[in-house]
Amino acid sequence: MPLTDVAIRGAKPGEKAIKLTDEKGMFLLITPAGGKLWRLKYRFDGREKLLAMGAYPEIGLSDARKRRDEARAMLAKGKDPSREKQRDKLRSRMQAADTFKAIADEYCAKRRRDGVKGWAPATATRSEYLLSLLNTSIGGLPIAEIEPADILAAIRKIENKGNLESARRTLQLSSMVFRYAVATARLRSDPTRDLRGALTAPTVTHYGAITEQAKVGELLRAIDGYEGSGITKLALQLAPHVFVRPGELRHAEWADIDLEQALWVIPAGKTKMRKAHHVPLSRQSVTILRKVFEVTGPTGYVFHSIRSRARAMSENTLNAALRRLGSYSARRQYRLPSTLTLSYSVPLVDRGTRF
Repeated sequence: MPLTDVAIRGAKPGEKAIKLTDEKGMFLLITPAGGKLWRLKYRFDGREKLLAMGAYPEIGLSDARKRRDEARAMLAKGKDPSREKQRDKLRSRMQAADTFKAIADEYCAKRRRDGVKGWAPATATRSEYLLSLLNTSIGGLPIAEIEPADILAAIRKIENKGNLESARRTLQLSSMVFRYAVATARLRSDPTRDLRGALTAPTVTHYGAITEQAKVGELLRAIDGYEGSGITKLALQLAPHVFVRPGELRHAEWADIDLEQALWVIPAGKTKMRKAHHVPLSRQSVTILRKVFEVTGPTGYVFHSIRSRARAMSENTLNAALRRLGSYSARRQYRLPSTLTLSYSVPLVDRGTRF
């Protein structure tokens, strides 16, 4: 005879466990301590098994019957309800551990060791910092439970501080983390795909550059007249001959430069594209580097810090020198950019060119 709520509430524990049978294999087990536990008896692969379905009154009679029917539906499909329950528990534990922060940390670690496609140290540090800005908002949430509105609210906090470019980049990085979670079977789809156009576009700032040939000559003459550190002056003189990034110039090492072959090979680990970059050296470049060699060679950084040979020249060293050049040139009616950004059509190669 099927159970009723009245019969369940009135059931009292005994010295031994008592079974109150419902129907279709389900029964209520009343323990000597007074616990009332739902159980389903069934057979799978020829063996009798029991499925725990919760405790009364947390799970009422009608809910217990729904769970029983769901379990029997699994049996009809050839699935073991007990095994499926264990899988659900394991999946839930994994999802609880797969927070946004945990997966973001995992993704950043992967990008650091991604070989030729890996992040440069500076890129990795910046990316990890931007992703850390989301920790207080969504960092502790299971990644499968994060909705587009959660992400947008977190990014808005950055945007509202006026950091528009940081907000844009953080959204891009979070999308990379979500797509990594999709690729590693921990998420079905990237929730940031619907947020395109939601952020305020930052204003693009164009940095000053010299584009007129006559102005290039003025700049080079100003550099030749620089009265500061000799090594700094040589670094400024070399820059327009090689056209590399300031960081690549400052971190140049003698091991990468062959003065006899007039070739500088920047290793992949020092370039933005993570590929070795071959820089042919003009006669003027070799002459400048031979002067530097007498001071800083034959090992270590070509342009090392004034405080330690173990560190590269500071970025501020070159910037400060250029600012001094700007003040000096202003008296000579020159206008120089705040950074050494040149963009002109006359190459400074070994053709005896003079400015």
